[in-house]
Amino acid sequence: MSNEAVAPANIASYIDHTLLKPEASEADILKVCAEAVEYRFKSVCVNPVWVKTVAKALRGSGVLTCSVIGFPLGATPTDVKSFEARGAVLDGANEIDMVINMASARANDKGALVDDIRAVAETVHAGEAILKVIIETSMLTDEQKVIACEAAVEAGADFVKTSTGFNGGGATVEDVALMRNTVGPELGVKASGGVRSLADAQAMIAAGATRIGASSGIAIVKGEQGSSAY
Repeated sequence: MSNEAVAPANIASYIDHTLLKPEASEADILKVCAEAVEYRFKSVCVNPVWVKTVAKALRGSGVLTCSVIGFPLGATPTDVKSFEARGAVLDGANEIDMVINMASARANDKGALVDDIRAVAETVHAGEAILKVIIETSMLTDEQKVIACEAAVEAGADFVKTSTGFNGGGATVEDVALMRNTVGPELGVKASGGVRSLADAQAMIAAGATRIGASSGIAIVKGEQGSSAY
């Protein structure tokens, strides 16, 4: 946890510029890519169908390509998640954000969570990409959040992430702090869902976030208020 606010000039390097609307067009995706290059965001995060397009548009820019797996429900068999992740990495994704099995999380079944996450982590790491694990905090108790984060650590994930933004609720300072306290200083923590302003982003980073997932990245870096659209 940091007591120093991140300067607006540096906030862009924390942001995964995100467009996950299922109806997004190729023109929409390319616009987001151009914005990410202009504002020097960390990555562009899209659905798997757009990974090739994004990777091509961002080639040589230094902006990473990120995709989501088992999204947004997490209720996909583990082998399917692994297959989907492998395809996204082969298409050019540098980072994968997977949704955990929420039934396992709500049942406090840490072993099942570890198995689910580990299979995807091994696939992603074999492709020299990194794995972020979405625990969907709005659906879990604090105890379940801790168990899910512990499972991500045990399974070899690189990040834990608060939310999809699609299942009600989003990132809170309290959840980010709990997740950071649970995973320790080594893993990344991504705050995602409802982060729409510079103040929101700075509060999440102060609580321990090392990445911000947002569709309002431009508003954030400009110190404006973004919309809720994902």
